[in-house]
Amino acid sequence: MHDDRQRVHPYIPNSVPEVRAAMLRAVGAASTDDFYADVPESIRLHRPLDLPAPIGSEAELVRHVEGLLARNTSTRDVISFLGAGCYQHHVPAVCDEIASRSEFLTAYAGEPYEDHGRFQALFEYESMMGELLERDLVNVPVYDGFQAAGTAIRMAARITGRRRALVAASVSADKRSKVIDYVRPDVDVELVPFDPATGTLDLVALVAALGPDVACVFVENPTYLGTVEVGGPEIVRLTHASGALAVVSVDPSTLGVLAPPATWGADIDCGDIQPLGIHQQFGGGHAGFIASDDDLAVVMEYPSRLFGIAPTSVPGEYGFGDVAYERTSFAVREEGKEWVGTAAALWGITAGVYLALMGPQGMRELGQTMMARTRYAMTRLAAIPGVGIPFAATPHAKEFVLDLTGTGRTVASVAAALRDRGILLGADLSSEQPGLGQAALVAVTEAITQDDIDRLVADLADVLR
Repeated sequence: MHDDRQRVHPYIPNSVPEVRAAMLRAVGAASTDDFYADVPESIRLHRPLDLPAPIGSEAELVRHVEGLLARNTSTRDVISFLGAGCYQHHVPAVCDEIASRSEFLTAYAGEPYEDHGRFQALFEYESMMGELLERDLVNVPVYDGFQAAGTAIRMAARITGRRRALVAASVSADKRSKVIDYVRPDVDVELVPFDPATGTLDLVALVAALGPDVACVFVENPTYLGTVEVGGPEIVRLTHASGALAVVSVDPSTLGVLAPPATWGADIDCGDIQPLGIHQQFGGGHAGFIASDDDLAVVMEYPSRLFGIAPTSVPGEYGFGDVAYERTSFAVREEGKEWVGTAAALWGITAGVYLALMGPQGMRELGQTMMARTRYAMTRLAAIPGVGIPFAATPHAKEFVLDLTGTGRTVASVAAALRDRGILLGADLSSEQPGLGQAALVAVTEAITQDDIDRLVADLADVLR
């Protein structure tokens, strides 16, 4: 058997045998096995991993990786109605150009003396997001919208001193799983059903669930099912009447046409900025925001970084830096309210570029286009025999539920037939929301044209014949 310990790996540091031996002598170890002495023999593999032979050159490695990549099907290569939290929006070329600049792409960490431009870029992003949300504060982005939701709920629990959170049952199974796991040490999550007629929160059920131990009510706008939460102001009123806080997850791409939660009187906003100039990236390309008014009691519960403007030692000169740095785990380490580490700052800068390009009018046109094309798709598809559109009377922003139960076909079989024709139907809800039957979640962004919708209608009708 080949002794891999004698092989020099071009991509593994310190793999030269002489260098490895010198390092072992320096720490007094006979071999690298000494570092794993605490691992019980019963769980050790005792044989080499079943891996293919190592790739011997960079040229071979490039060819191998390109072969793997060629097996992928990009949503840009087909007509894609996939959404469910990750969307195909148009990404202006300048977003990629600026995000790829070395001063941003490599700015993992640093402070003002070495990284001043990144602080200003993120401050500008926060400012534009604040204008979009009508909020005073927006954080430096966290990992994704799921984490932002969990953090916002934990903030509400700390502020109120309560530990029960009411969460809309329409929230996706993936988000519920992440949130429940993230808040588990401090918060108990209870689901509140949605109205089967409207797809929005059931207010009667909400009233029954509210009580003096409820920290917050968490809803989405638009909901995961695509409906606009038209009862938002009443949800906030009922929530506040019980002494709880209203936390709203919002899709920022819809805020050119939908009123932000701040206008309802909501306390904390959160969401994902992936729709703002960021590509779908096989699980990446996500970053979470949290926003609120400038209330000190709320500000001090943000675990993530906040950048603001501050005067310098030079009269009339201002700089950009942390706000209330002492509340973060960077400052107080294990005493921090939550752990704060790697942020998705690059995506914040990218979203800032997108918002600067779009401006208020651009965001308004984006929202109007998505709503109009979504309604067009709903109307056309509803005319196909056996196809239903639940919640059709409720306003929708850019997604809707397509019910195939009446066709006698499963979502999986129909989606497979459409995939063979170059169309991706949408997320299968049949297991996640069984009460909706054989239902799919169809996304219609500005990247979907009327011709694309007509093609879906024609091909779906043909598949169902």
